[in-house]
Amino acid sequence: MKKALGKAFPHLVLIPYVLVVIFPLYFILISSLKSNDQIMMKPWSWPSEFVMTHYTSALSSNHIGVYFFNSLYISTVSTLGSVILATCIAFAVTRMRFPGLSKLVYGLLLISLLIPPASLLIPLYIMVNDLGIYNTPLALIIPYMSFGIPLTVFIVAAFLKSVPAELEEAGIMDGLSVFGLLFKIFIPISLPTLVTVFIINFLGHWNEYILANLFLSTQTLRTLPVAVVSFADKFNMNYGALCASIMISVLPVIIIFTFLQRQIIEGVTAGSVKG
Repeated sequence: MKKALGKAFPHLVLIPYVLVVIFPLYFILISSLKSNDQIMMKPWSWPSEFVMTHYTSALSSNHIGVYFFNSLYISTVSTLGSVILATCIAFAVTRMRFPGLSKLVYGLLLISLLIPPASLLIPLYIMVNDLGIYNTPLALIIPYMSFGIPLTVFIVAAFLKSVPAELEEAGIMDGLSVFGLLFKIFIPISLPTLVTVFIINFLGHWNEYILANLFLSTQTLRTLPVAVVSFADKFNMNYGALCASIMISVLPVIIIFTFLQRQIIEGVTAGSVKG
């Protein structure tokens, strides 16, 4: 009895936390399916009738599809770039011999994790203007890649350190070059970890607002988080349409965590235990 109670206690503690986390999502969902009158008069009640016009309006007349594609394109390209570069860096600092330099590079990347991105807004703005990429997708892709590299290197390097040296020696005996070791041995066995860091970076870029609002001013280039915030005025406080646009923006996040939560946990913990 005590053993069963001990196993059930953590779940009982987590239930209130889960309810608190889920409630805002539930409120947004039911509000997106109600008319504005129902939202104002009975904000907490279940819809008396389902209203789907808010979704059709957001997808058609308010260009949600364009903003969705912009976020998908920028997030995917910047995430791929950061994962590829970070994997090469992690391989170099963990499996190659650069006396002193490897530790210096690894240490600098870890220190960069302590720097809040908001403190770099002014130099980033000046740099983007000087490069002539302001108000282009590159204005977000390059900073997103840069901010994603340190954490990705940290996670991938932790896994690569746990790979037995015998595997690397066997590849060398078979005549593999440095790039052969990377692409034929280390990347294939690191796929779970790479998938994890891809998801973490992608979600961070997908939800990013400050840089997207600062570096993109053209309406057709806006990402979804910036567009959703602007809809509050555009819809003249049409709460149903605003809630529908929010639901569309969080849909990829919900899908990713629903189906890939186990891979995320396994990838983050990979390399933490040896043997």
